[in-house]
Amino acid sequence: MKRENWIGSILLVLFVLLLGIGLASWKYESFQSEQAASANQPEPMESVTLAVARVIDHRQTTTSIGTVLALRSITLKNELAGTVRDVRLIPGQIVEPGTLLVALDVSVEEAELKAQEAQAALAKTILNRRRSLNQELATTQEEVDRARADLDVARAQIARTKAIIAKKTIRAPFRARVGIADVHPGQYLEEGTLLTTLQGVGEAVHVDFTVAQQIAAGLQGGEAVEVLAAGDSPVVTAKIVALDARIDPTTRNAMIRARIEGTHNAPAPGASVRVRVPVGPLRTVVAIPVSALRKGPGGDQVFVILPDKDGRNRVHTRQVESGAMFGDEIVIHTGLVAGEQVAAVGSFKLRDGVLVAVAGATENNSKGSHETGKP
Repeated sequence: MKRENWIGSILLVLFVLLLGIGLASWKYESFQSEQAASANQPEPMESVTLAVARVIDHRQTTTSIGTVLALRSITLKNELAGTVRDVRLIPGQIVEPGTLLVALDVSVEEAELKAQEAQAALAKTILNRRRSLNQELATTQEEVDRARADLDVARAQIARTKAIIAKKTIRAPFRARVGIADVHPGQYLEEGTLLTTLQGVGEAVHVDFTVAQQIAAGLQGGEAVEVLAAGDSPVVTAKIVALDARIDPTTRNAMIRARIEGTHNAPAPGASVRVRVPVGPLRTVVAIPVSALRKGPGGDQVFVILPDKDGRNRVHTRQVESGAMFGDEIVIHTGLVAGEQVAAVGSFKLRDGVLVAVAGATENNSKGSHETGKP
């Protein structure tokens, strides 16, 4: 009985060993088949659009806040007191030089003028008569001189009255746009009452802005700056026409005045604008599309596309130092050389060493020289 139990145990152990060997052999063959199948499958590939790093002449800029000023701007007030007889102040209207704006009542002055003109005519008649008598030795030279003085006084009074009438008739001194007014016929105006404002309308406007003294030292007359108004207004180019000789002792800033030729796209006088001011000399740098730059844990990086030993395009991560952005491009100061290809569209899905398929190349529509800066 013991012999039969011993033989059964041996047979059971042999069966288990054979079963284990069979399973191991089957697993090994499956693993080999999977490896063979994997070896026959193509390597994963990502599709990207390439961009070529290009050389540009770049000049850094700084941004200042400026104010637009009309070449001529006044606050219109009356010099003499009086009652308003006529008002032609239409806000927003452009008036030409000499256009009547406000007329005060001058009925008293006009009556005085007629009396003075009559007095002058009488004085002139008396002077002529005295001259005739003097030639006949019927009067003295003193009487002739007195008659001439009476005529001069009468004429001076006429000139004074006409000047008063002119001062009570307010006209536009230059071509200008009328501001908001609150003047009505019949209203009595004290001397020096504010009537409205006049903003000169011409072929140019000024932009005043301040910059640090170090930046002002590098600027000169005739240099171009860019003016940006609020909203979607286009960028307007202005040229520096004056630099203040004095540095503000509190802020250490200098006042700069630029001129915008042509007022078609220029902001309205009084508007606040941003002014991009060039800083330093032009430098040769590399530019790439903004979409090609990625932010990583170690800083800015780009994915450079280089061929491997089999001639296939692969991704190589490159750390770079980025600079100012202008439009759809960004300046790269270090880490990239001109002519290298980088992944632009589709770079977000890449990693180092990945095989890529080139779908196309980005178009380059930018000029070869830029003056840029972060606003």
